Amino acid sequence: MIDLHCHFLPGIDDGPETLDQALDLARMAVADGIRHAVLTSHVDPDRYPNDKRSLLAAVESFAGEVAKAHIALQLHLGGEARLCPELIDMLAENQVPFLGEVDGYRVLLLEFPHPLIPVGSLRFVQSLLKLKIRPLIAHPERNKAILAQPDKVTEFAEAGCWLQLTAGSLVGRFGSQAQETAYKIIDEGWNCVVATDAHNLQNRPPLLSEGRAALQQRYGEAVARSMVLERPARILGLPIELASG
Repeated sequence: MIDLHCHFLPGIDDGPETLDQALDLARMAVADGIRHAVLTSHVDPDRYPNDKRSLLAAVESFAGEVAKAHIALQLHLGGEARLCPELIDMLAENQVPFLGEVDGYRVLLLEFPHPLIPVGSLRFVQSLLKLKIRPLIAHPERNKAILAQPDKVTEFAEAGCWLQLTAGSLVGRFGSQAQETAYKIIDEGWNCVVATDAHNLQNRPPLLSEGRAALQQRYGEAVARSMVLERPARILGLPIELASG
């Protein structure tokens, strides 16, 4: 499996604080069947002033430690970009890491503020699409505005955004409302992938297999495989056999 959204880098954001904690996350991911992990640290000028340059150095350093510890996990640079005015300037300066490219569109993991969807967000994502940047909206099923009104996600999906659901949401780790909203989004037929958004071993673990199992039980193996392997592999530009091996 491929985890397109996780926070493994130590001391970078609200993920692990120490290298040992970060390595433990990597070990758990491998034990769960994850072979590729995109390290999507927060890119948020107000709270976590990370950028492509600093994150690339952090990923390279951590990859060396993972190799030294003989952990069989392939790491990729990514970022979880907070929707904010500063993001446009960072994009212009090529300081926002993308997940990959599909059909000429660079794929950007984009996070709305947790309590709301800011006014003007739809215009913002439309401007990104005009720049051939496709937003992959992070965990929409946990956004409070979408929890209150799940149909709010429709205008973003219809505009061309893709949606990243959290594996833990599918099994109730974030409450029944987030779980119901996640399945409602899938049932609408939008282009979705599932990732862990792992931060720690306790309440935010890197367990993608539980989400895959829930998808398989409800929709069948083909749908489950597409969300945790085939679509993520396409975003990363990986052959399926390499991504699953």
